[in-house]
Amino acid sequence: MKLIKKNMVANFAGNMWQNLIGLIFFPFYMKFLGMEAWGLIGIFFTLQAMSGILDLGMSNTLNREMARLSALEGREHEMRNLVRTLEIIYWSVAVFAGIIVVLLSPVIAHHWVKAEQLSGTTVAQALLMMGLATALQMPIGFYSGGLMGLQRQVLLNAIIIGTSTLRGVGAVLILWLVSPTIQAFFIWQIVISILNTFLLAMFLKRRLSFRGNKAIFQKQLLEGIWKFSAGMGGITILALILTQSDKIILSTILPLKMFGYYALASTVAASIAGLFTPVFSSIYPRLTQLVSINDQDELKRLYHESCQFMSVLILPAAIVIALFSNDILLLWTQNPTTAENTHLIVSVLICGTALNGLTYFPCALQFAFGWTSLSFFANVIAVILVVPLMIYMATHYGVVGAASVWFILNLGYVLFEIPVMHLRLLRKEKWRWYLQDVCLPLIVCIVVAGLGRMLINGPMSQFMMLLNLIVISALTLGITAIITPVTRTWLFMQLSKIKLVYSAK
Repeated sequence: MKLIKKNMVANFAGNMWQNLIGLIFFPFYMKFLGMEAWGLIGIFFTLQAMSGILDLGMSNTLNREMARLSALEGREHEMRNLVRTLEIIYWSVAVFAGIIVVLLSPVIAHHWVKAEQLSGTTVAQALLMMGLATALQMPIGFYSGGLMGLQRQVLLNAIIIGTSTLRGVGAVLILWLVSPTIQAFFIWQIVISILNTFLLAMFLKRRLSFRGNKAIFQKQLLEGIWKFSAGMGGITILALILTQSDKIILSTILPLKMFGYYALASTVAASIAGLFTPVFSSIYPRLTQLVSINDQDELKRLYHESCQFMSVLILPAAIVIALFSNDILLLWTQNPTTAENTHLIVSVLICGTALNGLTYFPCALQFAFGWTSLSFFANVIAVILVVPLMIYMATHYGVVGAASVWFILNLGYVLFEIPVMHLRLLRKEKWRWYLQDVCLPLIVCIVVAGLGRMLINGPMSQFMMLLNLIVISALTLGITAIITPVTRTWLFMQLSKIKLVYSAK
């Protein structure tokens, strides 16, 4: 349990630092580059995400296998050979992905992106650099998966904090002192991607080093993992279609500047993933180990505590941002036009992202058991229904209509996939998940934050708005934590420890 807490703290530090770097430096990017260039950066983020299609489930497979094998005796050499085997395949795919983007960059620049201020040559050069950066960044997820499976999250997040700081600070300095162009921005992304990938690969291999034969490619190792990897690959491909189809569709419909607003809203909404991915990354390996040793009681306890903790982390932040999106964006960007064009999109997207986060541990439970078919077929059904709906909503209702599809999708997962899962896994725990783990904290958040929204109606200074947002956020989080069983127990334990310390004095 101590290792889980340490890893969780490290994951929070890494994710929150990455988000903080993005929040701090976004106004500088806007100042030096403009909204059209930010639209190109949004396309870069989409390309990065879509490159996950070519991951083929290998990152998740490596994560699970490192966690599983590390719980067993005498499997060190198998772990090294598995890393080498998957590494060779992964790099081959990454190089292929980069070449495809580079070759297609002129076509995308002149026939896809609707730039008004940036020239076609500039857009084509930026896309070419995106291809190189994407190929170099793809293995970052692979090596990170290995370190997470070994529960080396402290080391992983130290690397993340260092490289993300260099990425943000270096980009601003280059734009300020060298060249305020999108080409200069992407050249720096390539440099940092090389550094990040090298560090992760080096430290993963050091953690697996021992005296004996060198790691080799072993085709037979793929026989034991290909079903899980194929299942995870299928889930990943479908999930990426579901999460990126809005951006692909809108990038062809909207002018680059308007797409920039949508990309900004997506970035803000995705920022709360920095709250739930650290918890998932910390606890998923432990769930896998509990399944491996068949400890059902501990598995059930950890599952519910994790789900409740996730709700307390996600829901207060999501509800407050959704209700106060215009005020928050105005405080952050200091640009009324940006806030006006973005706040409704943020509100809808962040509610969908919050629902998505609530399903993380039910999915983690499935993957810990090696069960991928449910999520795969749920995503197949979702793609069949959602992609046509996305095209319709985007063309008829614009950016807010497209954003609403993300909310509908994740509401469907909560209402339909979770009950099916509990027919097979932890069969008596479905209603506890709905009522205690999710609905209780959700209702509290809506009531507390909603009352705050009702009380703040008139105009006020930015300082007073910031102060009110801090108070409302603190009250929403605090009351939700007190009402939710797992966090209430933890808070009372901490208070008891403090009392004992003072009593001893």
